[in-house]
Amino acid sequence: MIKIPKLSEILKYVKESDVYKSMFRHGYIDTPVNRVLAITSNVWLHLHPAKINREAVRYRFTWGMGGITFLIFLVTIVTGVVLMFYYRPVVEYAYKDIKYLDFDVAFGPLMRKMHRWAAHAMVITVWLHMYRVFLTGSYKPPRQFNWGVGVVLLAATMFLSYTGYLLPYDQLAYWAVTVGANMARATPGLGHQGPFGPELGMGPGNDVAFALLGGTQIGSATILRFYVLHCMFVPIVLSVLLIVHFWRVRKDGGISGPNVIPATPTPPPPASPPTRGEERRGA
Repeated sequence: MIKIPKLSEILKYVKESDVYKSMFRHGYIDTPVNRVLAITSNVWLHLHPAKINREAVRYRFTWGMGGITFLIFLVTIVTGVVLMFYYRPVVEYAYKDIKYLDFDVAFGPLMRKMHRWAAHAMVITVWLHMYRVFLTGSYKPPRQFNWGVGVVLLAATMFLSYTGYLLPYDQLAYWAVTVGANMARATPGLGHQGPFGPELGMGPGNDVAFALLGGTQIGSATILRFYVLHCMFVPIVLSVLLIVHFWRVRKDGGISGPNVIPATPTPPPPASPPTRGEERRGA
């Protein structure tokens, strides 16, 4: 007769197996040493410090904007991958594919609106995060380098939003990108209409606007170029910078907390001189 093992026996067998020990190398005994080992030996948790300042994780100080921005970025990644299955970066089909998403694909409007509003929210939260860091002085030593990485991340977020603006290829997208291209043409030193541009050899066929549009006007090359930038190049660069940003937060001592000035102990009051009666009793 086959003996059916108990649940406790099965759990004990699983926990004593080499596969389980290779993934979970430390038990749940709550000791300071085991806390550090559990963090540093885990592939997902080792990026986080084992100990952090209690004041630094309070919402009244950080607002949670950094974590919220990263969460919204993950939402745009997931919804963007879904949208890529139904979109073709060609002038003849780009607008039609958006309408197909809106009216024929199951949950297509939901995915597109989630992607669109998450992108808007990401721009807002990353600005609020930079504003909070500036207000609390978290850019000061030893966090100057990470502040610079954050500024580049802010620029990458804005450029990511700009490149995605053209992909629906409607009237709003076309003219918005046209305005951005005209601004690029007037960039000092890089645009042929900007200061020092002609002196540096910039012309309509070799300035920064030409490199951005893939030509002198918005067309098939432009939408394909924006699609590659929006779906591959900028997200990869932004992901690498995020890794560096999180790593520097860890190396710079964790999330910056408020400068709590320890209260100085109040000195005891001076002893009063003894009275004549106390002197007589002491004698």
